[in-house]
Amino acid sequence: MDYVLKTEGISKIYGKHTVVDHVSMHVEKGNIYGFIGKNGAGKTTFMRIVAGLAAPAEGQMELFGSKELEKQRVRIGTLIEQPGLYETMTARDNMEIIRRNYGITEKNAVDEILEFVGLSQAGKKKVKNFSLGMKQRMGIAIALFRNPDFLILDEPINGLDPEGIKEIRDLLLKLNQEKQITILISSHILGELSKIATNYGIIKDGALIEEFPAEELKARCRRCQKLVVDDVARAVAILEDKCHITSYDVPENNLIRVFESLDASWVLNRELIQGGINLKESYLAGQDLEGYFMDLLGGETHA
Repeated sequence: MDYVLKTEGISKIYGKHTVVDHVSMHVEKGNIYGFIGKNGAGKTTFMRIVAGLAAPAEGQMELFGSKELEKQRVRIGTLIEQPGLYETMTARDNMEIIRRNYGITEKNAVDEILEFVGLSQAGKKKVKNFSLGMKQRMGIAIALFRNPDFLILDEPINGLDPEGIKEIRDLLLKLNQEKQITILISSHILGELSKIATNYGIIKDGALIEEFPAEELKARCRRCQKLVVDDVARAVAILEDKCHITSYDVPENNLIRVFESLDASWVLNRELIQGGINLKESYLAGQDLEGYFMDLLGGETHA
């Protein structure tokens, strides 16, 4: 695997409180990694550690396959918490200050980055008159100024209206697909995150409890009828021959998941029982994305 970020046992302790608890995360090159957890779960602290803004109490980290972290961090762009902007200055003037601070000599660099994030027409507008979505795009522009290979974004769509959310979502997809930038993003707007994320990491009480690809999440949330039987082979034969079922799987012993004819589950039950199958359980399962994560995390998922 070609990992942009790989951590092992990263922890952070404030006083007697463990904020990040032995987190081992794996972000592959090219991924958009959705980082999900409740308020206070440790997301922001972990991102600050990766960016070098906080020191871990213990654990190991590699960036781009290297343990020379400071050398590799020049390849990272970050937007953690609110971007620091001069409100009474224009977007262009803000970016000119940053260009000089970064030692970037190309005079057209500011115009290019403003155009890329969709702010070329707002270059002369004072930041204090920006919408929240425009300020977030400014923050992303700053994070992109040194052409990073890895972008870390903490709640970039929090508080945005639907139009602003779509603008940021389209921008992130553009960064990932056109510039091949790997992205680690936290968000509690799970429906939107599911439109762009290729992988997920779930953090609860400071601990990373699961990592999995988006395809697996779709399978977990897929609606189905679950059948617990005493003889899977015979039950499958009945479903195919008598009920003409073709969309099913057998994820474990004695369990069949049927993904069609969900409005006629009683017919399946009847045919199995008449066929001599001991039908121990039969129930509908699966849920939407929000419901899945609420069950996994225990309550609200607001980050």
